[in-house]
Amino acid sequence: MARQPWGMRELAAAGLAWLAGLALLHRCERLPAAPEYAVLALALVAIAGLWRLRHRHWALLAGGVALAAFLQGAVRAEWRLATELHPAWEGRDLVLAGRVDSLPVAVTGQGGVPGWRFGFAVESVGATGAALPPEVPARLMLLAYDGPPVTAGERWRFTARLKRAHGLANPGGFDAELWLFEQGLRASGVVRGAERLQAAPWWGLDAARQRLRARIQAQVADPGAAGVIAALSLGDQAAISHADWALLRDTGVAHAFSVSGLHVTMFAWLAAALVAPLWRRSGRLCLRLPAPAAARWAGVAAALGYALFSGWGVPAQRTVVMLAAVAVLRSLGLRWPWPLVLLAAGVAVTAADPWALTQPGFWLSFGAVGLLMTAGDAAAPGWRARLKAALRTQAVATVGLAPLSLICFAQLSAVGLLANLLTIPLISFVATPLALLGALWAPLWTLAAWGVQALVSALKLLAAWPGAVWWPPAAPGWVQGLALLGAALLVMRLPWRLRLAGLLMAVPLLWPAVPRPPAGEFELLAPDVGQGNAVLVRTTGHALLFDAGPVYAPGADAGERVLLPLLRALGVRRLDMLVLSHRDGDHVGGAATLMQGLPVAELRSSLEPGHALLRAGPAAVRCEAGQGWTWDGVRFDLLHPTPAHYGAGLKPNDLSCVLRIAAASGRRALLAGDLQADQERRLAQREPGLRADVLLVPHHGSKTSSSAELLAAVRPVVAVVQAGYRSRFGHPAPPVLARYQAAGIAVVASPSCGAWRWASAEGASSCWRDLSRRYWTDRVAPAVPDAALSGPAWPGEE
Repeated sequence: MARQPWGMRELAAAGLAWLAGLALLHRCERLPAAPEYAVLALALVAIAGLWRLRHRHWALLAGGVALAAFLQGAVRAEWRLATELHPAWEGRDLVLAGRVDSLPVAVTGQGGVPGWRFGFAVESVGATGAALPPEVPARLMLLAYDGPPVTAGERWRFTARLKRAHGLANPGGFDAELWLFEQGLRASGVVRGAERLQAAPWWGLDAARQRLRARIQAQVADPGAAGVIAALSLGDQAAISHADWALLRDTGVAHAFSVSGLHVTMFAWLAAALVAPLWRRSGRLCLRLPAPAAARWAGVAAALGYALFSGWGVPAQRTVVMLAAVAVLRSLGLRWPWPLVLLAAGVAVTAADPWALTQPGFWLSFGAVGLLMTAGDAAAPGWRARLKAALRTQAVATVGLAPLSLICFAQLSAVGLLANLLTIPLISFVATPLALLGALWAPLWTLAAWGVQALVSALKLLAAWPGAVWWPPAAPGWVQGLALLGAALLVMRLPWRLRLAGLLMAVPLLWPAVPRPPAGEFELLAPDVGQGNAVLVRTTGHALLFDAGPVYAPGADAGERVLLPLLRALGVRRLDMLVLSHRDGDHVGGAATLMQGLPVAELRSSLEPGHALLRAGPAAVRCEAGQGWTWDGVRFDLLHPTPAHYGAGLKPNDLSCVLRIAAASGRRALLAGDLQADQERRLAQREPGLRADVLLVPHHGSKTSSSAELLAAVRPVVAVVQAGYRSRFGHPAPPVLARYQAAGIAVVASPSCGAWRWASAEGASSCWRDLSRRYWTDRVAPAVPDAALSGPAWPGEE
């Protein structure tokens, strides 16, 4: 076999090398420069020559395939990144004509304003009056609020304000920039004026999907059940509400509510079962193509059509490719082992979409099939044996995929096995067939909805169990790899000694070591929350959060999207204190969600009596100057407001709690909320010891704050600005930045830095954008030299 030019070993080596080459590319901070491309191309030519001279050795083949995968992926990434929106055209009205090229998603804006989010293929850009026309990316993500409904396939002329593909950057958070890059969306914007140019063609695929979704919503009164039916039949994952997705993740069944390989295979089997007897009725057709072969290819065609209609997700892609591979091999009289077929499917999927490798769905889909095939046995006769096999299959999938699910989603469901035993049969064999057949007879959607509602009720009961969800801290890469290997050993039919070894290998992923500041020192972490404030302070054994960030939209806030994932990734299981500086929404927007998701021992704030957060939260204490406490050798002092300020009729900003933190080493940090200039001056006069190494810039760098008196009193080394990307308030204001520059103070801004970490023990800091940079990451000009941001690695990044 080793002497055959394309034996199993060579095919396996080539497939694995292809995936390894793409994986290496996706770890790169940047794409190769022109000279580096030339060197890589010459290396590929040299490897090809050596391969021919050395009798086509498999190792040379693997090296050449890995290099080819890396090169073609890099070139395709270059093409995707080629058209960027220049910063000069951000925030300016542009007239764009083009076509809606994705299924619009209903969204809700600030104040409950309804709208649509959709992909837009730009065909032309209207005149701007500038000497050089703007370079607008070919595909955009647009948001249209309070306007006419938008249908996929329609042509529109929009007046929109665009911004670059930029997202929040935090450890444990969602990588919006990667998602936009995968979708080919190189800018986003808000529609300010709209004119429909042409209706959608009747034969458009996305338009047909949207019409079917509208029929489902009209037939099913429950929006949650209607969303699930749309997801199962159309692959419209966005139709499921955010709260329902949270429930599905907490119970470990989220995978079942997308168009999976089982659904596509079932559809293909039904098509083949229909075609085979009909084909046999024609002797002429059977002479041209045997009925079994015709049935196989009809099943592949049906699977392809269903996969395309349902959104062409990674599980559907994998299943179609595998079905096609089996059909080809059967037609050629070949029988490949299943691992090679699975590997070939992975290569085909990543050849079509190199960035599928960065999606959790890719690894979960292929991992599930691989585990089931590795651990599976031939079906035994009898219903008891079949039931036992089904239970074992579910246990293998649940246990074997647990480490991978934990790595991808940072949580593990303790009720997942039981929830899947309820969910998979009901969704796969009842709800999904009814959802598909409902296109022919709408009342079937009502039956499917009843089943979905019953299932959701059962899942809510399971999610309410104590300890139903486990959120371990982020683990280093070597721990993750060890746990994946251990899970594979645990589910395979091996001696129990090896299985026990696999279990022990997975344990460090559940309880990784959590780095903590030494006694007497503290760590300050300013996450990227957009236009708002939130700062985490950790000592050896305590955690304090100063403010809780903004509300982004109804049902979405910084507590859910940023703070809870961040705290869980860092191993913070409870907050010893939550300080809410004042009542503004960009400081308290995420507090309610945070207190629901994490135990909070104490709440300090300047909120007025009767505020909803005071009623819903833990024991509350009013911030007053003179309050102080010591945790693990670190001193905390509240400097503002005084008791007299509460009755003086001050604005909420001037009632901001001001917190000073002092380490045993002498290094300090000052967190000033939204304090205004007049109160800053009074504070500087009242408190002689304001000197601090780190200053949280008051009011996000507004022109009404950061007075010269405050800067002279504090004399910080670094000032941290938490503000939104292209803040609509103009934060930080240029005059304020000039004031800091004149005082010799380095400024760190969250849009360019992402989450910022500072350790009092070393006085060193680091930016998450720098540590996690990839070639698709938006390059925002930093507000401080890189030398000022050097520091130790983040937990889980060693």
